[in-house]
Amino acid sequence: MTASPPAATRRRVRARVEGVVQGVGFRPFVFRLAGVLGLGGYVLNDARGVLLEIEGDDDAVERFLDRLSTEAPPLATVERVLREEIAVAGERDFAIVRSAGGAPAALVSPDSATCAECLRELFDPSDRRFRYPFINCTNCGPRFTIVRGVPYDRLLTTMAGFVMCARCRSEYDDHDDRRFHAQPNGCPDCGPRASLTDAAGTPAGPSARDAVEAAAVAINRGAVVAVKGVGGFHLACRADDEEAVSVLRSRKHREEKPFALMVRDLESARALAELSPEEAVLLVSRVRPIVLSRRLRDAPVASGVAPRSRTLGLMLPYSPLHHLLAADAGAALVMTSGNVSDEPIAYRDADAIERLAGVADLFLMHDRPIHTRTDDSVVRVAGRPARPVVLRRSRGYVPGSIALPVDSRPLLACGAELKSTFCVARERRAWVGHHIGDLKNYETLESFREGIAHFERLFSVTPEVVAHDLHPDYLSTAYALERDGVRTVGVQHHHAHLAACLAEHGEHGPAVGAIFDGSGYGTDGTVWGGELLFGGLGGFERAGHLRPVPLPGGDRAVREPWRMACAWLGEALGHEPGLPPSLGGSVDQAQWMAVARLSRAGTLSPGTTSAGRLFDAVAALCGLSPRATYEGQAAMELEALALGDGSGYHPFGLESGTLDPRETILALARDLAAGTPVSVVAARFHAALADATVRACSEIAEQYGVDLIVLSGGVFQNARLLEQTMEGLARTRLRVLTPVLLPPNDGGISYGQAAVAAASTSTG
Repeated sequence: MTASPPAATRRRVRARVEGVVQGVGFRPFVFRLAGVLGLGGYVLNDARGVLLEIEGDDDAVERFLDRLSTEAPPLATVERVLREEIAVAGERDFAIVRSAGGAPAALVSPDSATCAECLRELFDPSDRRFRYPFINCTNCGPRFTIVRGVPYDRLLTTMAGFVMCARCRSEYDDHDDRRFHAQPNGCPDCGPRASLTDAAGTPAGPSARDAVEAAAVAINRGAVVAVKGVGGFHLACRADDEEAVSVLRSRKHREEKPFALMVRDLESARALAELSPEEAVLLVSRVRPIVLSRRLRDAPVASGVAPRSRTLGLMLPYSPLHHLLAADAGAALVMTSGNVSDEPIAYRDADAIERLAGVADLFLMHDRPIHTRTDDSVVRVAGRPARPVVLRRSRGYVPGSIALPVDSRPLLACGAELKSTFCVARERRAWVGHHIGDLKNYETLESFREGIAHFERLFSVTPEVVAHDLHPDYLSTAYALERDGVRTVGVQHHHAHLAACLAEHGEHGPAVGAIFDGSGYGTDGTVWGGELLFGGLGGFERAGHLRPVPLPGGDRAVREPWRMACAWLGEALGHEPGLPPSLGGSVDQAQWMAVARLSRAGTLSPGTTSAGRLFDAVAALCGLSPRATYEGQAAMELEALALGDGSGYHPFGLESGTLDPRETILALARDLAAGTPVSVVAARFHAALADATVRACSEIAEQYGVDLIVLSGGVFQNARLLEQTMEGLARTRLRVLTPVLLPPNDGGISYGQAAVAAASTSTG
């Protein structure tokens, strides 16, 4: 008699799934997977992520647990699955049950660009969502910008006020549907609606089939339209319309800073710029950032879009409303932040109308509220090998978490003053907030405060420690010191840059850091900015720096780079310099000599080691941007003009860790006087600074017996400098780290502060 096979062992497992698993179709995925494998149990969202219990044959349960990570939905990130065996309950059916509350700890998904399936429906005349500007599913659509709290359910989003119709509810409840438990689900019958009005609320474009088409018609006739998007308002006009671009610049009070452009698709982007494979991948990614790409010489855009720039900031549509607008307009569109001057972008309807009434002719609005204002992210490709360098980390990236290499108490880091971000952290996880901007006015400061409060609620962080910059006049420092019942930790600005890069790579240090930026408050009370540090998360030494030079007029020198040209020429010559011919048409002789005397006497001229101000000086000597209308303008224009390999440069001096560019400055001035093209002079300066950085890092690394180098700070946004420095270091045996997840500029400072504060206050 043949023996019967043994009965399959039945088991029940409780599993907690941590990571980005809410609002990304994870529960429907679990439901379907359990059905395929014939398992019983349940799944729910709770404040920590996803909790599930699964019961069935031993082999099926094991396959289910294996496939949780390997087959997760596109927007999901499974960081770990914690499992425990529990008693079998005899359950045969599987269900999605009501979410549980508690202290929030779940990760919230960033907003994601419209998926291919939704796009097909959007442009399909036979589909019930044809031309519906708010189409979405579990694989795409708004997330972070509409979330009020966790767990991620419709009632805790700004979609709470929209009641699903019977057809949408049927999709939401159907586990075989792509919109199964898609929280922002809606349609033209029950979801948000778009409208086009003037500033007084009078409807516009009644002859068009819908508000988006009417907006496109107006734009094609030369109008400036305020467009309510995912994280705030844009100001849009045709990119090839010289008059419209000029009008927008005048009304927005944005004199020369380049505008971002939105194009319909990759083919349209290639008609404007030379796209590398890496840039093309970024453009079509779920993040859909603005990508800085080298413009084609004959790119059909108005001269006022990006004056004196060799690059264009391009992005593809990332919401269905943007897809429709780009398709209807049929041309590249300026799509710049909906604000005036340095204000934060508008994101509430009434505020947008009040602030933008003098800028926009019409308003393309919708009635889905935005909970958190979020600017577009900005990325460029640089380095060897080529890889993305994040310049502004916001929509599409935030609120993705970043690991910390040390355990952290509940902590808040308040960042710096420019390109402000904040960071909350606990245990080994940090959440860097969205780009806030420059903390110079009440509106920006309020946005900063609101963002911190939202993140503290969203990620259940009640700070015990608050980190801040050492600068006593930063509004972020003042905010930190106003917090009650916390321990405050001051972190030197350039140490934070070093620590941010180390920590995102999972390193503690020590390392040698070449940290080059515009300015940061030094431990000696002076203005640092061209720093060679040795240290790690636990502390640092100043191993070297750029030669100090006067900053004539203090902050005025930042806005007037010609002052730095005067200061550096005087430093190099050893006496008051004459006015260079390149500046004769833009700087008054008497004013130049007055600044030269101030600089030599040290009156109203604090010392600085700023690499950013050195770039300003060289740019001004070349006749570029003697007066800057936006931060970093002179350096950007100098980089844009640099052509060739820079051969023939005059090396910086280097002694005892001090980088001395005086002879280099004189050599560049001689080149210019001899008629050497500015493009060659600019290339030689980049080559000289890269060479000096390589030599200095190598010497200090040998001195301290380390092999790790960090390159960071806002100056290393310069792709040419970064690549030449990395190429030089590649010829040594030194290991080089650069920021990848966060910007090299001050947008990464808050994370660096968090890493330093966590290391200094860790109990383990």
